[in-house]
Amino acid sequence: MVNFFYPVGILKNIVKLVTMNNQYHIQREKDMPAYRTHMKIVGDILTTTRDDVLDDQGTTVTCLIRKANISYGRLSKILNTLVEQGLLEQTNSKRACKYKISSRGREFLSAYTAFKEFAQNFGLRI
Repeated sequence: MVNFFYPVGILKNIVKLVTMNNQYHIQREKDMPAYRTHMKIVGDILTTTRDDVLDDQGTTVTCLIRKANISYGRLSKILNTLVEQGLLEQTNSKRACKYKISSRGREFLSAYTAFKEFAQNFGLRI
């Protein structure tokens, strides 16, 4: 059997590196944002169509992609669903489709916001 003798200074440095690495991972996990749920994304889209309307016709897809921070492919599927459910209204202009929130969408958004605040009061994340 071979016995290795490490000087105390090297062992202290190894312990220090392991400790620093663990602290880095713990801090990194705290700093990283959590993934958004589907409901949070829908809430972001509805909020954007309510608040960031440039004209009476609605918000463009490009604006929604930027404000809701979502890819075009995923946004297209969600927009189709929201239009089918009556939460958004789609208007076609000469240049592009625009979306604006419907009255039913406003009701849904206010209920979602109230529920989200209620859940946060109990420490739950939606």
